[in-house]
Amino acid sequence: MNSHRKVNSASGNHSQYFQPNIAGIPERIRLYVLRRMYKSLIEFTNPSAETTVLDVGVTSDTRHDCNFFEKSYPYPHMITAVGTEEASFLEKDYPGLKFLKVSGAHLPFKAKSFDIVVCFATVEHVGSKIEQRYFIHELCRVGRTCCITTPNRWYPIEFHTMLPLVHWLHPNWFRAILRSIGKDFLAKEENLNLLSEKDLLSMFPKYVKVYSRNFRLLGLVSNLMFFVEN
Repeated sequence: MNSHRKVNSASGNHSQYFQPNIAGIPERIRLYVLRRMYKSLIEFTNPSAETTVLDVGVTSDTRHDCNFFEKSYPYPHMITAVGTEEASFLEKDYPGLKFLKVSGAHLPFKAKSFDIVVCFATVEHVGSKIEQRYFIHELCRVGRTCCITTPNRWYPIEFHTMLPLVHWLHPNWFRAILRSIGKDFLAKEENLNLLSEKDLLSMFPKYVKVYSRNFRLLGLVSNLMFFVEN
């Protein structure tokens, strides 16, 4: 596999992943879920001012619900942030943070370089299942503890398009529908490849311990969260 596969192929154009923020409702929902996931992350990892953290998948987007971890984490000087988009402004916004622009799923760090690796809603934008598996293995390789989140494919609303149910169809049919309504960007597997809990669990290395935490919205599982320990 090409180790330089893009983690986020919309370099510099992150907004293509989201529908217009009508009345601010999609953004408020994302913030609600992010706050709950962040709380679980802190409770599970119990970080200190000495804990090294790698945040994989930061973006150039400056909306309130983007780069949420940096906005919330109390020790920004311990964060190394990586992404395929230009986000060096994070170094100014969060003194001590280090930003590194990468060109693919390969992470240029030694094994277990970080105490914690966090990756919020990025794996669904990596590409094929093979590429997603490689990416997850990279996250697990460089971190002692990893936190990985993704929207649940089986939630009835697809959050990137806000379309109901059509993402439950075979991926080829789902992508054909997206193309038919002008969403060519999201119709490409490299930009959106949704995952179920079963899909993700099958991708983790055999040597790690995996703990799952699901989040519900209107009573149904909307987001998947996994903690991984080496």
